[in-house]
Amino acid sequence: MPRQIIFGEIPGIEEGHWFQGRKEMMPTSFHRNWAAGIDGNGREGAAAIVLSGGYEDDKDLGEEIIYTGAGGNDPTTGKQTEDQSWHNRGNAGLLKSMNEGLPVRVIRGSSHNSKFSPKIGYQYAGLFSVIDAWEEVGKSGYKICRFKLVYSGDNESRGSAEEIELDHGIRAKKRQIGTILRIIRDTKIARDVKLLYNFKCQVCGTAIEIKNGLYAEGAHIRPLGEPHNGDDSLANILCLCPNHHVMFDRGSFSIADDLQLLGKAAGTLHVDNKHKLDKSNLKYHRDSHGYD
Repeated sequence: MPRQIIFGEIPGIEEGHWFQGRKEMMPTSFHRNWAAGIDGNGREGAAAIVLSGGYEDDKDLGEEIIYTGAGGNDPTTGKQTEDQSWHNRGNAGLLKSMNEGLPVRVIRGSSHNSKFSPKIGYQYAGLFSVIDAWEEVGKSGYKICRFKLVYSGDNESRGSAEEIELDHGIRAKKRQIGTILRIIRDTKIARDVKLLYNFKCQVCGTAIEIKNGLYAEGAHIRPLGEPHNGDDSLANILCLCPNHHVMFDRGSFSIADDLQLLGKAAGTLHVDNKHKLDKSNLKYHRDSHGYD
């Protein structure tokens, strides 16, 4: 009978715990799969991943990891030989964990090319949150599924997910496992675009009435920061209601160059004459979410 998937910390296995081999992780359900890098599925979510050098496109910055999904690679060379799919059970599991705010245990192996990896064996790096997912063409020329994970554990010597995201020095108190952290950046550009549309969503036309006025959100078309490197400009931002902001960020819909909505939204994006969108950003969003 398969072992039950367990999210969050496993009693008796603290951050920094060292394993000689992967079989040692299996009896406690810390990582239930001896061979697969992702422990999970699209129905329940992904509870753990192992970084073991199997994918050439992985990027490990310590408290931030750009992780390549499962499938399509040659296990002897680490190079992609075919496109990856979001239907792969591991990739679908990480999407589920992202959408539901489920914590992911990250384990680094000695074969993972990173200064944070152990010299031998495997080491538990702590709990991480999946905060972004997109599609791109990897180094070998094939489509790969990419995930951005940030550290969200409680080791006092490290930054939390909030500190990484907000870049401030005040450490939040311990969070309840499973809480979805959603941060809205309200830059001057975001305020400008909301004023331009009088807080009406460019997709549905809704302006949300709140106690002291109207509410909308500034949504970047090409995300800011690594690895997307979008800019904080009017050409790269939309005025959206919270629902369509989440749907857009998660790729439920995208936007064609002629401003037709693609996917789970219908109609045409409303764009004011003063709002000059950069079509290369629209293409980047379509490419990232598999619309082109």
